[in-house]
Amino acid sequence: MTEWSKPHPSSRVVVQAGARVPAATSEAQTGNHWVEVPTEFDAIMLSSYGGPNGQDDVIPFLRNVTLGRNIPDERLEEVAVHYREAGGVSPINEQNLALKASIEEELKRRNIDLPVYFGNRNWDPYFTEAISRAHEENKVEGRPTKIFALVTSAYSAYSSDRQYREDFADALEALDLWDDVQIDTSRHFFDHPGFVNPFIEGTREAIAELVKENVDLDLNKDVEVLFSAHSIPIKDNALSGDPDEHDYGEVGAYKAQHLALGGLVMDAVKEQFGTDVPWKLVYQSESGPAHIPWLEPDINDYLEDISSTRKAVVVVPATFLSDHMEVWWDLDIEAKETAAEQGLGYKRVSTPGVHPDFVAAMVDLVEERLNGTPASQRKALTKYGPGYDVRRAGSSQGSGPLRAATGGLLP
Repeated sequence: MTEWSKPHPSSRVVVQAGARVPAATSEAQTGNHWVEVPTEFDAIMLSSYGGPNGQDDVIPFLRNVTLGRNIPDERLEEVAVHYREAGGVSPINEQNLALKASIEEELKRRNIDLPVYFGNRNWDPYFTEAISRAHEENKVEGRPTKIFALVTSAYSAYSSDRQYREDFADALEALDLWDDVQIDTSRHFFDHPGFVNPFIEGTREAIAELVKENVDLDLNKDVEVLFSAHSIPIKDNALSGDPDEHDYGEVGAYKAQHLALGGLVMDAVKEQFGTDVPWKLVYQSESGPAHIPWLEPDINDYLEDISSTRKAVVVVPATFLSDHMEVWWDLDIEAKETAAEQGLGYKRVSTPGVHPDFVAAMVDLVEERLNGTPASQRKALTKYGPGYDVRRAGSSQGSGPLRAATGGLLP
């Protein structure tokens, strides 16, 4: 039985001779922003973050997450308490398996005959295992195995985009499959209607529940909708997105995309309730050294700030695809407790999960590439979409040195 582990980050860029996009299909090798010609794939790899499956996994998992940063186990144990409270099991694992099963059903419904593999950045099954299996079980004589990586992250930033693509490159190098496997990566989909609609539906329902509980609520001043995004370093936000994608200005792609999602949801709220409801982009899950500035305000700080002017809040976990650990701990426990301490009513909207619209959206991303759908015909609700199929050079590079990454132009 093969023992799999997360490969150590590669320090060099390894590419095929003459390649513009490392380990990419010939259709993506053109380097065009969007691949608008049909592409044949042999397999889909649902690609996620990963999480521990028991108490003994927690510290090894956190070591993987922080690989190369030399963080002692004592410090990791401070973070591990979140997982310890849940028996050491991250809900993301079961949720991703449910999403995989739903995607397989939707593929079958659309008569798309492609096997779906599941791999993680930070825990079993790792990308190395998923890629190895996909290659061994779908070999085609005379050409590389073509894999479409369906990434469970909707936005542009280092940790939500390029780090996945770097880890695909690390896996190919660890497996010595640079010449035998090609990996194209799904585009950003934060403004695909199938991702947005579940948030609209949930936000409307949460506000309606508040009104039902208190008919005297003035939606124009008593309630505020908080779109909670995973915080990232301010420098990473400034470097997020593709260099030639849009003029994001000082806002940064990652923040601008979350604001765009919030605008879409609140337009739909106004349409239903006939009034403007105040809203704000806030942040959660900051997890870095104190000397590095991260995006703010933190949701708990903001709840304290508005406690004298609001009566209730609706929290939308805007970054997250499923109700995993950071949603459960940071929003359902910490933020909810803060709201209660401040006398604020609290409703938390569900993540897309396996909502039929979201599952359909994930398969849309596959079908776009299979059919070579022109960018102008792809589903996107804002001026920022649809995201690129082939990232630009230096896309969402983060604050560290550039490393090998699939799915984009060098470097």
